[in-house]
Order: sequence, then C-alpha cells, then structure tokens
Amino acid sequence: MSSNSIRRFWGRLHRDERGAVSLETILIVAAIVIPILIFLLKYGWPTIKNYFNTGLQNLENESNNVINGGSTSN
Repeated sequence: MSSNSIRRFWGRLHRDERGAVSLETILIVAAIVIPILIFLLKYGWPTIKNYFNTGLQNLENESNNVINGGSTSN
C-alpha cells in the first residue's frame, strides 16, 4: 500500500460514524453499571454470602435429620 492510500483509508475511517450511537450507549450503561457492581461486591457480597451459607447449612442439617430418621422442630 502506498502512503496516499493509507492516508485515504485513515481519512475514511475517521469520518465513518456508523456504530457511534451504540458505542455511546455501551459507555453510558457501563458508567452506570460499574459503580453499582463495585458497591455490591464491596458491601453486599458479605451479606449475600452469609445468606447462602446459612441456607446451605440448614439444608445440610435437614438432610442429615432425614437420613438419621430424626425429626425437625418447627
């Protein structure tokens, strides 16, 4: 490729605005979602983790009661 054709290619590429709206939309959504994810991971994750761990422990205890023939106290 000659330098003139490379220059024309970069000129066309620079003027081409197709996809600009979708790129702007993606950037706006990312600007909204990323802080929410950071907040959830920093503050919400311990609560979510404890909730699931408690649920798994309860499930394990109940399955042990069923296997051992014990009854639950509800």
